[in-house]
This record gives sequence, structure tokens and C-alpha cells, in this order.
Amino acid sequence: MDDFPAGSVWLVGAGPGDPDLLTRKAERLIAAADIVFYDALVGPGVLELIPAETRQVSVGKRAGRHSKDQATIDALIVAAALAGERVVRLKGGDPSIFGRSTEEIEACRAAGVTVRICPGITAASAAAASGGASLTLRGLARRLIFVTAHAQDDAPLDLDWQALAAPDATLAVYMGRAAAGAIAAQLIAAGMASGTPVMIAVNVSLPSERLIRGRLDALAFLVETIGERDPVILLIGNAVRSVQPRCEGRAQSDLTLPAPQSSVGLM
Repeated sequence: MDDFPAGSVWLVGAGPGDPDLLTRKAERLIAAADIVFYDALVGPGVLELIPAETRQVSVGKRAGRHSKDQATIDALIVAAALAGERVVRLKGGDPSIFGRSTEEIEACRAAGVTVRICPGITAASAAAASGGASLTLRGLARRLIFVTAHAQDDAPLDLDWQALAAPDATLAVYMGRAAAGAIAAQLIAAGMASGTPVMIAVNVSLPSERLIRGRLDALAFLVETIGERDPVILLIGNAVRSVQPRCEGRAQSDLTLPAPQSSVGLM
């Protein structure tokens, strides 16, 4: 393969989990690899596309449980490439969106290893598609902001809450389950309306997918209905209001809190 010579590395986006959402280029690179280093969030259907003779190495990170630290992952990728292998680093979603690709790219370049990126569908796009909604909305949601709620070394979230609370933006919050209550409180304190629509997408694109709709002031309550190990993305903003009530048989729910505790209602 002209674009995948021996001793080179591709960072490949595996998409949100459904193998049908994998790009044709990603599938071609996976089929040509000698070794695949894959993340925990790569869907099982995608892993099934890896040829039986190809070596597979799990380097996943889930909710603070790391099978290998980043420095070790960097070293493994470089060592495999320097040994003359075609290396695929398979990452959930898109490698360039909160995928820690920069560290791996820099490690490869420092070692003189050719490294390239194959983009993938990110969870925010897949979640909106499952909900039959757009991430933008003419006149109301003219900006789309990607945010990660995973702070380094468990430090407090240090974000520009005033900018994030802008009424004309849609927020896509990755890894936001544990910090959902704090996120809602900070956004409301910065001026975002408490009734702003939210959608919590769980296990996006997989058969076990759930889409939960509600209001910003109920976000902390809504995430309590989700298992701790289930991957979650939060979509916040007026564009989410157009989420359809049912999505191709996958589960979706609207949750309401009692009026005395909160003004939360159905969207």
C-alpha cells in the first residue's frame, strides 16, 4: 500500500461504535495492519473487522482505570513501527477530538516514524443523528463547542463558563457524567437558562444506546439513571429541543422531577 508502508503508523478513528459508521479508509487500513493498538471505547463490531492474523493490543482507558499509561502507549507504538510493522492506533470516535493524539504524533516524529491520521465520526455527531436532530439551528444555535469534562489529575474544571453559557451555542460535553451536576450549576450561574434542553446519549450508535432528554437544571438527576461504566456524551442547547421522540427502536426517555423540588418538565 502506497500510503501504508512498513514501519509507519496510522491513527485511525473507529467512530462511536457501530461498525457501519466506520469510514472505508479506516476499514482498509485496519485490514492492512500488522498490529492494532485499540482503545476501550472501540466498538466490538469494529474489532471483529481486524484480521485473525493481525496482532491486537488493548491500551484502553476507562473512567480512571488505565491498562497502560500514555508514555507506555507511545513507546509501544514507536517500537512496533521501528521493528518494521504497519501500525494502526485505533481510537474511539475521531482521533483529533479529545483523543490524546498529539502525544503519540510527537513520539512518532521524534523517533523518525511516519505518522498520519484517518478521521472518524465523533460521538457528538452520532448522538445528534440518533436523535434526529441537528447540532446547529439557524438563528438560535450558530456555534458548536466541544468540551471535555475530564480534568488532568482530577483537578477542578477550569472553563470559561461565561462563553459556554452563550444562548446561541450547542455544547457537546465529552466524559461529562461525573461532573454533570457541577457543569449544570456553573452554566446556570453564568446565565444559561435553567430550562435549556439537554440530551444525554449513552452507548451512542450501539444496540444498547439510550437517549435521555430533559432540562439543564435536572442534569445531575438525569445522569444518576446511567451506569458508571457506560460511555456518555452530553448535548446542551436549544438545538437539542428538536430531538425526535423515538429513534429506530433504540431507547429514549423524558424524565420529570416533582415540581416542589425543581421546575423541570418535559421538553
